[in-house]
Amino acid sequence: MDRTEYEYRGLMAETWDLFRGDTSGWEDRFFYRNIIDTHGQPVLDVGCGTGRLLLDYMAEGIDIDGVDNSPEMLTLCRQKAEDLGLAPKLYEQPMEALDLPRQYQLILVPSSSFQLLVEMDDAREAMARFYRHLLPDGVLAMPFMIFLDPGEPSRELDWKMIAEETRAEDGALLRKWSWASYDADTKLQQTRDRYEVLLDGEIIISEEHHRSPAVRWYSQAEARSLYREAGFTNLRVLKGFTQELASEDDTLFSILGYAA
Repeated sequence: MDRTEYEYRGLMAETWDLFRGDTSGWEDRFFYRNIIDTHGQPVLDVGCGTGRLLLDYMAEGIDIDGVDNSPEMLTLCRQKAEDLGLAPKLYEQPMEALDLPRQYQLILVPSSSFQLLVEMDDAREAMARFYRHLLPDGVLAMPFMIFLDPGEPSRELDWKMIAEETRAEDGALLRKWSWASYDADTKLQQTRDRYEVLLDGEIIISEEHHRSPAVRWYSQAEARSLYREAGFTNLRVLKGFTQELASEDDTLFSILGYAA
């Protein structure tokens, strides 16, 4: 993989917060905050993006750093931090090449960002680097999403407009269109996203992003195996963003693993 490549650029980065809207009530925000309270600090937010969780936690006094492979998302994070009077430590690195100056009590990889690593060698390397960046008895917490149930056939979704918002500064209408396909055999998703900027009803900018493949998904057994291969023990597989143990049918689950 060319480590200079990164997906979150251009209009994808520029519209990220606008299309997400108010995230203050999202379940994972409270889930990870509880994990921080339980397992301690310092914390590393992997795939921190524009700082959705990082800046909230930092404002609450949490000792937390961020890392992301997109310089554009990190620039947006710094701008938001400055507006809030915060100065986070942010690093521009891909997670499979993680090399930071300190270790952490807790590493979070929110938003299923780990699944953006579609090559298994990269996924295993990232897990090994997470382990090395944890203090003894430190914890790695990551969510996983399953896109097709076992036995479900491969499928393709037609183009669909999934977001439309007005930009406050100039009144431009911004739209996002998405297409996706899911391969049941390889457990890989392909995506195409088209972003449009309209003024007075006319498209003045159109930008397409294409990743093939874009995301890999894992069964619970496969995800547990990744943790164990890297040396993690005492795994807990939880239902979504709750403290309830996951059932085999759950297609959104979080795993906590402990470093020795």
